[in-house]
Amino acid sequence: MSARGLIRRANPAFYERYSKLEDSDEFWEFLIKPLRQSIRVNTLKAPLEVVVERLKEEFELEPIPWVREGFFINVDNLAKVPEHGLGLVFGQEASSMIPPVVLNPKPGELVLDMAAAPGSKTGQIAQYMENEGCIIANDPKPSRANVLIANLNRMGVLIARVTTRDGAYFGRFENTFDRILLDAPCSSVGMIRKGWRFLEEWRLKAVIKYMNIQKRLIKAAYDALKPGGTLVYSTCTIDPLENEEVVDYILRKTNARIEPIKLPVRTSEPLLEWEGRTYSPELKKALRIHPNDNDTEAFFIAKITKPEGGE
Repeated sequence: MSARGLIRRANPAFYERYSKLEDSDEFWEFLIKPLRQSIRVNTLKAPLEVVVERLKEEFELEPIPWVREGFFINVDNLAKVPEHGLGLVFGQEASSMIPPVVLNPKPGELVLDMAAAPGSKTGQIAQYMENEGCIIANDPKPSRANVLIANLNRMGVLIARVTTRDGAYFGRFENTFDRILLDAPCSSVGMIRKGWRFLEEWRLKAVIKYMNIQKRLIKAAYDALKPGGTLVYSTCTIDPLENEEVVDYILRKTNARIEPIKLPVRTSEPLLEWEGRTYSPELKKALRIHPNDNDTEAFFIAKITKPEGGE
């Protein structure tokens, strides 16, 4: 049976909804195709070139175009890679490396990772900050925070302070953080390539639930951002209600601006209209990534800035 047929049989409502976004055979095939294994070299522990040369002795590496430290690797289980256990490399999906690249944190800054677990992006942020400054790495669930702590320790991250607050809590710290990453909890359509259950369990009511959470979190994040600061909003889903709708919401509620993202990554066109809603033309500056664009997870990334001199 074709990928289209399998998806339609597994979850007819899912198929009906997202066929309105894209309805090519390629889109459906890549939506369920197993992911390529990818890694990020952790330069907090060793120079990039040294780790790459060691890995090339045993594995085939393919550079990921949009992140210097990222590689596809021909291994089915990272337990076979000793460097992984040592924290010299970290298993991270290729498109999920984009948000920290877009955030572009600098040494010495105060950064908030609002929904940080399991910590792959937090470690990448610390890497770009060269372990100088401070990262508040937050996750509201203690069980996930424990995984976050373990991963940060393995990666040698020294500048993170782990908290277990509802992300909206940080809205009270107005104009405080230099940069904020909100990799928001979402309906995880992009995760179908990792697990069939994400397709079978998908429900529209969950999309709407997440949309409301995301709007609350992005408003708190924007409040906590310093004037002149950068907020990156990202999800691993394709639903416009969780992506364009949420970013359009912050544009309407504040004087937020969207900045263009220039990376060597293929994208699909962001939506400016969906289900009778019309979104700001500024949304064209966001990245909408479908699985078939680069053979990765689905992802959405928007770079948001707060102008100097006011909310």
